[in-house]
Amino acid sequence: MKVISYNVNGIRAAIKNGLIDWLKAANPDILCLQEIKATIDVIPTELFEAFGYNFQYYFPAQKKGYSGVAILSKIKPKHIAYGTGIKYMDDEGRNIRADFDGFSIMSLYLPSGTNDDRLGFKFQYMSDFFDYSQNLLKEIPNLIICGDYNICHKPIDIHDPIRNKNVSGFLPEERAWLDKFIHHGFIDSLRLFNQMPDQYSWWSYRANARQNNKGWRIDYHLVSENLSSRLNKAYILPEAKHSDHCPVVIEF
Repeated sequence: MKVISYNVNGIRAAIKNGLIDWLKAANPDILCLQEIKATIDVIPTELFEAFGYNFQYYFPAQKKGYSGVAILSKIKPKHIAYGTGIKYMDDEGRNIRADFDGFSIMSLYLPSGTNDDRLGFKFQYMSDFFDYSQNLLKEIPNLIICGDYNICHKPIDIHDPIRNKNVSGFLPEERAWLDKFIHHGFIDSLRLFNQMPDQYSWWSYRANARQNNKGWRIDYHLVSENLSSRLNKAYILPEAKHSDHCPVVIEF
């Protein structure tokens, strides 16, 4: 079973940049997307169906052209949960979950904190989502929460930890939250297999950041401890360039 998570920064733009040909070659069983920035009526779903993704579930934001998550699968899920039931989260289309036999997977797009108003929103979301996920874990012990967390966990996960120490995405409070989240029932799947530095999943469009690999690792597959023994591989695909992010992968 191969699962890929990818913040595409606009699904239609990513398709124009070659997403479909890449997907044919990558061939995951399940594809979790974030920041689709589109409603289903404008997404060419037939392009994905042509490669076996017959089960497609989209959860866009109320605001057009903003946020939104999706799960595309070759395997029919038993159940789809759109959102969390927490209105302010669900209005922004930030969570969708698919339940399969033996495991469940959520596509998550955690807010960024690009200004003071959104930073407060992000902290509220983090607090409420932690409580939500802990309750969910009791109900669904075989759980994968993948997606864009908009937080670098440790200094190894960011190209310049000193200069970015006061930047949202690497604030002490954000890192402490992610540390708590991981230590309450989850495994950072990549770090189970790879302890090397320079493993990034997002790069600024400025100053040739991607070319110089001055990036941040903010996309994760956090896998519940119950599933950790079933993990075979976890890795990043930086050569995929349909977005300012790149895909992250687990095989189990």
